[in-house]
Amino acid sequence: MQVQLNDERAHVAFGEALGGALDGRGRVYLEGELGAGKTTLTRGILRAYGFQGAVKSPTYTLVEPYELAAARIYHLDLYRLSDPEELEFMGGRDILSDQALCLIEWPSRGAGWLPPPDLRIELSAALQGRRATLHADTAWGQQVLTALQAMHNEKPQESGVIQWT
Repeated sequence: MQVQLNDERAHVAFGEALGGALDGRGRVYLEGELGAGKTTLTRGILRAYGFQGAVKSPTYTLVEPYELAAARIYHLDLYRLSDPEELEFMGGRDILSDQALCLIEWPSRGAGWLPPPDLRIELSAALQGRRATLHADTAWGQQVLTALQAMHNEKPQESGVIQWT
């Protein structure tokens, strides 16, 4: 599935739709160059669960936990990892085995240690804004994509800022 995100508003709106489809669980790998919008997408996902505060990239903290009424969400940024084994020392095994939603930026830095994702989202530059390409790697990931498509089909006017392809 591909989605055209023309501006920040579209990024956040798509994140909110995705958050609703994720139902507060799963592992989502967020891939893309610096500045591609991974944290902006995360902000939208968090808004789907009622979080209205600032969302900062956990580049230096490596993980930002969000204990919300509807879900427990972990936002990880592995950009600064020098070795995937560092995930062990920061409690990665507990985080990833928890019944939570894990949003993982720069998952390639955890290769060989991270479990497979349910959903991979590649953010890339487009003629205008960004393009999000979604890939389901598990049955749960496929259910999320199916739910996203159904949301769009039921209420296309509400997703007017997002161009679905």
